[in-house]
Amino acid sequence: MTKIESLGSVRRKAVNISQEDLIKTEFLQPGTNFPLVIKPSIKGVNLQDWAKNNRDFLKTELLKYGAILFRDFKVKSLEEFEQIIAAICGEAMEYRYRASPRTQVGGRIYTSTDYPAEQSIFPHNEHAYSPTFPLKIFFFCLTPAQSGGETPIGSCRKVFERIDQSIRDRFIEKKVMYMRNFGDGFGLPWQTVFQTTDKTKVKEYCQSNGIEVEWKESNRLRTRQVGPAIIKHPQTGEMVWFNHATFFHVSTLEPTVRDSLLTNLKEEDLPTNTYYGDGSPIEPSVLAHLREAYQQEMVTFSWQKGDVLMLDNMLSIHARKPFVPPRKILVGMAEPYSPQGI
Repeated sequence: MTKIESLGSVRRKAVNISQEDLIKTEFLQPGTNFPLVIKPSIKGVNLQDWAKNNRDFLKTELLKYGAILFRDFKVKSLEEFEQIIAAICGEAMEYRYRASPRTQVGGRIYTSTDYPAEQSIFPHNEHAYSPTFPLKIFFFCLTPAQSGGETPIGSCRKVFERIDQSIRDRFIEKKVMYMRNFGDGFGLPWQTVFQTTDKTKVKEYCQSNGIEVEWKESNRLRTRQVGPAIIKHPQTGEMVWFNHATFFHVSTLEPTVRDSLLTNLKEEDLPTNTYYGDGSPIEPSVLAHLREAYQQEMVTFSWQKGDVLMLDNMLSIHARKPFVPPRKILVGMAEPYSPQGI
């Protein structure tokens, strides 16, 4: 009698079997260790149940690798996806202090960034500009694109190693200033970003988080915010390159988008832009170096229907390739974290 056939007689040992026999681990390509791939070793393994019983194992593996791809578990619905997040993290968090257009599709699950299909999205950590950000971010492939549409991911540890020490030191000393403008016809309106139409609530949020507020005419808003470029991971204790200095800078935008914005707006009115914390410009050579550090570490894989990708948001970056629709990748964020000093 095989082990699978005899499962009925050893049901009371399900927890031990769950970790040792119900899943197998591998990597996408030989000689690589990013991301870790977890697959069921027998048919019918429920990812939600297995994850709930193996939280400690997943926590350890995620901190080690930074990214885990769950594949072949036949996850089929938004509801299952949200339950998987809950099984691992408790519950998904609300998307607040927004920077990109997303559609809420149910509960606290959203579409991935609603940018046009022909555009790529530069590598970034989710919400790295925000006083509160998710420690974990999950992606679920409901419908893979006809072609393209990959979500490349990269190791922040390796990105950090690629950044020249003199550049790291400069950002540690000066920090990063984020300038954002709302209501100029580009980017998100402030009502969407702050999830309110009440200016008083916007002011209260900004004051409590060290964000400078400047109301312009015609109900437009400009904010300035200074934050660190490097912070400590709360669980591993390692220093992590974690910021939107490159992602928010106008020079990182695709040329057609950048040229359109600069044709229609003054630099101080751009939807987003970044400077050193003292307001001085970040040198083009520094930005080029940072972009190269990100791009050199990206790992690309094709989505398969039912895939669930879990990232430690401080140890992994993610991006998006252009695609041919339809494509439906859902996103959930979890474990809000507010480091002291941000």
